[in-house]
Amino acid sequence: MADKHFLLDIVTPTKTVFSGMVGSFSAPGLAGSFQVLFNHAPLLAAIGIGEVKILDAAGKEEHYATSGGFAEVNANKVILLAETAERSDDIDVKRAEEAKQRALERLAQEEEKDEQRARAALARAINRLKVAGT
Repeated sequence: MADKHFLLDIVTPTKTVFSGMVGSFSAPGLAGSFQVLFNHAPLLAAIGIGEVKILDAAGKEEHYATSGGFAEVNANKVILLAETAERSDDIDVKRAEEAKQRALERLAQEEEKDEQRARAALARAINRLKVAGT
């Protein structure tokens, strides 16, 4: 059977979070979630807050929380340029719970001037908790 893997790089402004061969990659595109397999057509997609799933070359599934970015697919290589990307095992659940609570408190304030920012913070915190499995 021919090798059906492709190269995936998940990069944030501060570090490379993942680099290796994978069998599949799923991401939360702004126009809807999508999956990439070997020999996928070229694609450039905006990524939203959500869960990135990969099936690595050994058949192990990994999950990452992301807060947006862009994914480029070309010639059996995927580059995810993410604002943030945290592996599920690395998520600090206590910190995510605290961020969720702070966002909820800000949204409950009548004089909250930046509701959109508070809602985005809440969505990121909820996503991190979901990906962490809580």
